[in-house]
Amino acid sequence: MSLLDESMETCYIMDKTTIPDGYGGVKYEWKEGAPIQVAIVYDSSMEARIGDAQGVTSLYTITTRKNINLQYYDIIKRKKDGKIFRITSDGDDNHTPTSASLNMRQVTAEELDSLPR
Repeated sequence: MSLLDESMETCYIMDKTTIPDGYGGVKYEWKEGAPIQVAIVYDSSMEARIGDAQGVTSLYTITTRKNINLQYYDIIKRKKDGKIFRITSDGDDNHTPTSASLNMRQVTAEELDSLPR
C-alpha cells in the first residue's frame, strides 16, 4: 500500500436537483451522490497564509485517481466530518501522464460553510 492510498478517505460527490418551491419558482436540493476516494491537504505555507489574509479561498489540494475527474464548481462532502468543499480548478489540467506509474489527478478547492442555495 502506498502513502497515497493510506491518505485517501471517503467523500461524496454532491448532486444538485431543482424542485418546485410551490410559488412558481424552484429551489435547490442537494443529495449525496457517488462515494469517491480522495486525499485532502490544507496548504498552510506562508504564501497561502498571505493569500488567505488577502481573500484567497482555494487553500486545499484534492488528489484523486485519474478515473475521477472533478470539475470546476463540483461540490464534495467529506464523510468523516461533513465538511463541504467546492472545486476551484479543472481536473483535466493536472494529472499524471498515461505512461506514469503514479495514478493521480489534482484539483484545488475551497471549504464552504454550507451547501450553496
